[in-house]
Amino acid sequence: MSQSAQLTLERLSCASCVGRAEKAIAGVSGVGEVSVNLASHAARFTITRKDALGEVVQALDAAGYPARRADLRLRIDGMSCASCVGRIEKALLALPGVSQASVNLATGTARVQLVEGVVAPADVAAAVKAAGYDAQIVTDDTGKDSASHDTARQDEIAGLRRALILAALLTLPVFLIEMGSHFIPGVHHLVMSTLGQTASWTLQLVLTTAVLAGPGRMFFGRGIPALLRGAPDMNALVALGTAAAWGYSVLALFLPGIFPEGTRAVYFEAAAVICTLILLGRYLEARAKGRTGAAIARLVALRPDTARVMRDGKLAEIGIDAIGAGDEIHIRPGERIAVDGNVVSGESYVDESMITGEPLPVAKIAEASVVGGTVNGTGALVVRATAVGGDTVLARIVQMVEDAQGAKLPVQALVDRITGVFVPVVMALAALTVLAWLVFGPDPALALALVAGVSVLIVACPCAMGLATPTSIMVGTGRAAELGVLFRKGDALQALQNAKVVALDKTGTLTLGQPTLTVMSVAEGQSEERLLPILAAVEAQSEHPIAAAIHRAAAGRDLPPVEGFQSVTGMGVRARVDGQDVLIGADRFLTSEGIALGDLADKAAAFAARGATPLFAAIDGRIVAAIAVSDPVKPGTPEAIAALHDMGLRVAMITGDNRATARAIAADLGIDDVVAEVRPEGKVEAIERLRAQGPVAFVGDGINDAPALAAADTGIAIGTGTDVAIETADVVLMAGDLRGVVNALAVSRHTMANIRQNLFWAFGYNVLLIPVAAGVLYPLSGTLLSPMLAAGAMALSSVFVLGNALRLRRIPPALTADDAPQQALRPAPAE
Repeated sequence: MSQSAQLTLERLSCASCVGRAEKAIAGVSGVGEVSVNLASHAARFTITRKDALGEVVQALDAAGYPARRADLRLRIDGMSCASCVGRIEKALLALPGVSQASVNLATGTARVQLVEGVVAPADVAAAVKAAGYDAQIVTDDTGKDSASHDTARQDEIAGLRRALILAALLTLPVFLIEMGSHFIPGVHHLVMSTLGQTASWTLQLVLTTAVLAGPGRMFFGRGIPALLRGAPDMNALVALGTAAAWGYSVLALFLPGIFPEGTRAVYFEAAAVICTLILLGRYLEARAKGRTGAAIARLVALRPDTARVMRDGKLAEIGIDAIGAGDEIHIRPGERIAVDGNVVSGESYVDESMITGEPLPVAKIAEASVVGGTVNGTGALVVRATAVGGDTVLARIVQMVEDAQGAKLPVQALVDRITGVFVPVVMALAALTVLAWLVFGPDPALALALVAGVSVLIVACPCAMGLATPTSIMVGTGRAAELGVLFRKGDALQALQNAKVVALDKTGTLTLGQPTLTVMSVAEGQSEERLLPILAAVEAQSEHPIAAAIHRAAAGRDLPPVEGFQSVTGMGVRARVDGQDVLIGADRFLTSEGIALGDLADKAAAFAARGATPLFAAIDGRIVAAIAVSDPVKPGTPEAIAALHDMGLRVAMITGDNRATARAIAADLGIDDVVAEVRPEGKVEAIERLRAQGPVAFVGDGINDAPALAAADTGIAIGTGTDVAIETADVVLMAGDLRGVVNALAVSRHTMANIRQNLFWAFGYNVLLIPVAAGVLYPLSGTLLSPMLAAGAMALSSVFVLGNALRLRRIPPALTADDAPQQALRPAPAE
């Protein structure tokens, strides 16, 4: 039977696109009645086989008209190891319409990209539940979900603590009865003379059964169903190991005749201690996981719960979720600002350090913008809300940090391949171990085989391998956020550490982006009084920083009307003023128009040698003035460049500015390579040339930097720049200077080193201890790893990985505001 399907397509622009899209869909076997609507971008068709829908999506991607995707976040409970991660991802990717799925063990989340109209979010959650895990769709985008998840995690920690205490109380008598004689002489004789062997073993059976049926029930409740589904996880290994020790002991207690003389023994204490130690590991692991998300919790805590809002002519205290755009919020001294907005009335200083990292409060007067989560100073403010809920800067920061924390780095690919088969391989190794001991082992072979097999099951730890990368990412990106560095894309954390060259835009990146006209040299027969209003009138039509500098220089003067304004990207501007053709721009602009620069060329060269940007103006085809514009270097720029050199990096500057000016500022700051007089597209070519020296990180802030940010191996946007630059970049610096670049590199290097340490430990632990647990040392030294020690080692491995990751919370800032005097402003050119 056929069924109808509908997709929403991207990139349809004309009737030809419709035809090509219809042809791509119709070319899939099992598809009929294809119709694509240009106005609605909807593609409707019928399919006669289940797999056809996925093939249609692939065909549309190949044709260049992809079906619209949507992102879905899930909160997943019940994961215990890296095997769970692989199993859930496999279940998600098996759904038609799911194009990407990434599950994070440390955060307990899944990020899914699905094709709209093909699979519903509820079906995605159902697929996770069918795989044996609880899943909830996350719809909140303001950070509240993170807070509620923290509450759930605290409940989980409390539950594990109760289970651990109960297990320990029940296990202690078992351990003392059976193992006490190994530590205290006479204990064995005391037990035999008072309780006797049968009563002692019976008591151990009762207490151990209580441990396994009570606190240890979670291992069986999750592990056995996973085993029956043919998808065993870490819980299955623990359940098998403890059940084997318990079952063997029960047989030894009630059916002693089946054992050869002298081989009868019980291992109740092993089952109980294994369960208790692994609960201890889970408890410590849960506590450590809670600390890895501390950065998100602190960010969410910046958001106040209520605000005083004018409603119906009266001030009312309302919940922050009830605030809408346009509401007027009254903020008292010392209060946190609830949402983003513009000041309507009042004057104050606002502490924005928690957002930008800048220590000095910022003056706020009427029309100034404020950011939710920042702290008002001593003045009262009335603010009109412009962004609420998930649209606020704070919510977007939380979202970016969460996205980065949930990302998978390329280094994780190897881990995923190994953990995908790890648990079945461990079970096979345990079975082979038992078989080898039964065939080749000395008496009592059965008992030794049990000990070795259980030890192999218990010592294997995919938990550590699964946690090695995501926990470091969580803590590292969280610490980066506290330092004012946001990794928008998780793989940037790995890519940035490989950078060999840091290429910098100039205006707004190296410099303040607020140039000032400093000198105006006019041609013979001209006067500054006549020319400046004409040039300012033309530049008033432009948004370029240089244009603003010229316009500000004519403040208070009457400006003539302008006609036919035209901006020539990377060159200059032209217009008509009082019937005259006016050109303003770089020397190459006027030269391309056939205008001789004359003696003013020498004046401009002198401007450039002093670190100013030279511009020229021509009227009716004749040169009339040379202009010098200077832009102060940002505080911290010299120190940041010196720090980058200390890190072993080359520093380049890519600018559209005059070559002589660019070289002057580069020499002043110690920049290694200069690429000047380039248009926006030329910046991309410059990055390609610089890549010959190694991976390139590009730092920029303007719309014209977006192509270069996308082309670089790592794009770093100054957070005070344009939204286009920020959306294109891989890393965003909340503060407006280059010290953030140094901090970003430091976090990247520390985090990747931490990941390598964790992976070395996780893999090395298993490579070394699984053979030891199997008994390779027994023929040499008579050493056989106790299942109890195996359980302790397994718990320790996960705790070690988490503890090592938590060290990243103490990454010191490579540079702070104190490292650069605020008054250290140097003149520099502007683009």
